[in-house]
Amino acid sequence: MLDVLVRGGRVIDGAGNPWFRGDVGIRGDRVVAVGQVDEPARRVIEADGRVVCPGFTDMHTHSDVQLLAHPEHAMKVHQGVTLDVVGQDGLGLAPVDAPTLETLRTLLVGWNGDEPGIGWDWTGVADYLARFDDRVAINAVALVGHGTLRLRVMGADDRAPTPAELDAMRALLAEGIAEGAAGLSAGLTYAPGMYATDDELVELCAVMRGSGAFYCPHHRNYGSHAIEAYRDSIEIARRADVPMHLAHCHLGFPGNRGRAGELLAMLDAARAAGVDITLDTYPYLAGNTYAHAFLPGWALAGGSEATIARLRDPALRERLRHELEDVGTDGHHGVPVDWAAIVVDGSSIAERASAAGERPIDVYCALCADTGLAASALHHVGNEENVRAIMQDAGHTGGSDGILVGPRPHPRGWGTFPRYLAVYVRELGLLPLEQAIRRFTSLPAQRLRLPDRGLLRPGMAADVVVLDPDGVRDTATYEEPRQLPEGIPYVLVNGVVVVDDGAHTGATPGRGLRSG
Repeated sequence: MLDVLVRGGRVIDGAGNPWFRGDVGIRGDRVVAVGQVDEPARRVIEADGRVVCPGFTDMHTHSDVQLLAHPEHAMKVHQGVTLDVVGQDGLGLAPVDAPTLETLRTLLVGWNGDEPGIGWDWTGVADYLARFDDRVAINAVALVGHGTLRLRVMGADDRAPTPAELDAMRALLAEGIAEGAAGLSAGLTYAPGMYATDDELVELCAVMRGSGAFYCPHHRNYGSHAIEAYRDSIEIARRADVPMHLAHCHLGFPGNRGRAGELLAMLDAARAAGVDITLDTYPYLAGNTYAHAFLPGWALAGGSEATIARLRDPALRERLRHELEDVGTDGHHGVPVDWAAIVVDGSSIAERASAAGERPIDVYCALCADTGLAASALHHVGNEENVRAIMQDAGHTGGSDGILVGPRPHPRGWGTFPRYLAVYVRELGLLPLEQAIRRFTSLPAQRLRLPDRGLLRPGMAADVVVLDPDGVRDTATYEEPRQLPEGIPYVLVNGVVVVDDGAHTGATPGRGLRSG
């Protein structure tokens, strides 16, 4: 007898094939039959002609802590997401020692929140991934963070590693990959990753050569030198001879309007030359990061306490103003800041300054310091033409980059995948539905080296979504971000029903998946 039978759906198998009418039979945590299935089942879900497909993978998340702290993870599972990739932007939570974990807990509070109930006592990647097993609603895969390696081995210093320190980082990365990490992430506009040379990154990436693990950069510049920064990322992957997955592959700021074609041509040329490249994007024009990320690198050296002291130092205030407003810092991608484009909890820095009768730089520095660097900011610098062009690249996958904490977070954490399906597939017709689902399912599974995920075929893991292709839509907005989507009535994770007729069951069948 089957445990679950999803009957009478339009099956989209995740491989990009045309849909076909059929059933999906599940026993335990596996799909055991697809097609016409006559075997009885303990539970029958009537799909009634709706689409039945594999669960979605969110290739870029900041769920590292929130998934553990709030294991129901409603904002993701209601989108049809059954797998989050954590450890992004060079600042993952493993491998660590106790002092490094405490540093990250403080440094990343604007991304992760600070949740005391989760323990905060793991060390290696295997230990961290084990925290998810049968305790959370969806699955998780981890990346090793380059900045995390630096913090553990050499602190937050703005310098090159010694040979011994580089060897120590290599060993930690090799250990993390052996324990199931999918690759190495880098955050090259964030301290301490921004202090590394490309040669350092090549040396580290070379540890992964031949394993299938990949390099995942948040690269050095998304603004004034974005194309050059993408080229540098390709060169790092080529020299190290490893696959690459470009994190939040966007071209924002006014100076990059209409330049997506240049980027896509460069990616195609690199692939033709033998570089294995995939990427992810989110379907919104605003970015989201911690507010102090826009500071110049020198202001971030030495860790959080040193940064806060600099923000409070009146003697440094004019230097910060000049570099942010007149020059453009490395943290702001070489573009002079537009204070009206940086929004914290619903109001821009420009609006806050006007209301207070103060200079924007003073309001900004006080906000960052007074919150202990915990403030999160929306950054409205996107370009719709570029977003649409990049999502049509053959290596494109979906990634929310969702920061899930703060009074008014970005809606992408609640709406990315339904928004893709509603706006860009159904309304604009930029992608056929079957191809969009392939980019959310089997293509990410391929990149993550998860051979039993991403397809609806016998023997595969039973991560299954039932959705209404005519009714699926996002409802989260910048004003009201924490709103769940519509049109996804059923979601199963590892064969267990987590969303049942639109309601969360409270089940926590998710696992920490080991890549490869």
